[in-house]
Amino acid sequence: MTDAPFRDLTTLDRVDTDVFTGSIDPTWTIGPKVHGGAMMAMCGAAAAQRLAGDDDPAVLAPLAVSASYLAAPDPGPVSVTTTIRKRGRRVVHVDAVLSQGDRPAVRSVVTLGTPDTGAPVHQEHDGALATVLDMAPLPPGGAARIVPGHPMADVVHVATGCDMRLDPSAAHFLTGAQGSAEIRMWVRPRPGDENDPATAALFAIMTGDICPPVTMNRGFFGWAPTVQLTTYLRRTPVPGWLRVKSTSTVLGGTWFEEDHTVVDETGAVVVQSRQLAMVPLPQG
Repeated sequence: MTDAPFRDLTTLDRVDTDVFTGSIDPTWTIGPKVHGGAMMAMCGAAAAQRLAGDDDPAVLAPLAVSASYLAAPDPGPVSVTTTIRKRGRRVVHVDAVLSQGDRPAVRSVVTLGTPDTGAPVHQEHDGALATVLDMAPLPPGGAARIVPGHPMADVVHVATGCDMRLDPSAAHFLTGAQGSAEIRMWVRPRPGDENDPATAALFAIMTGDICPPVTMNRGFFGWAPTVQLTTYLRRTPVPGWLRVKSTSTVLGGTWFEEDHTVVDETGAVVVQSRQLAMVPLPQG
């Protein structure tokens, strides 16, 4: 593996004006299937690369990606077909459809523009943001690193492409206990990925879907398929650790929502996301 595996994933080959191809390494999977956040990042990358091929000198980033998941592809070759829907002075809208063979897997709308820089003019410091800012900027010694031997390592293959560490005080499922529908962790891309701003931004988008399903803290294990996910890139992260918190307010009989908040080492909010997913079916 190179020191920039996420850049390898999101660097696509242009085979036509609007069509890009790439290959998804088994690294970017959860169990046998491709990680939803990784596919979202590929859609964002294709949209950005589509614009980079035009004469417009502006370098735009995927500020928002709204994705509907139609199928769960396997690792291997994929294509992304893009369509520019609107080109404004500050914002461009691009449709991006990721397919494997003739089967669409993700249909997304990518909104591109320039992320924020500098200090925000207003920022709340309670609720979800307060909790994630209360996390240490760097993972403490007690954080559970997901490496071979960890209970999650055989399923969360994504952890081989970056450094992932769980906050054990919020990962009740690891001890068979139940607790609040909240999971916290630290994530850091590989050196080549975090030092390339465009790749770091795409990696941050991926972390908007990085935590294990919060349903696990309530005793529901198994596949919790994402049906729809919307992720906002608020700013490009600085190199270093990302603090991530995921929460849910309503776990229904069939559906639950899950929110991610991601901040970088400076405490700046870099990603916010919300997804609609299905509660895992009862085991047995």
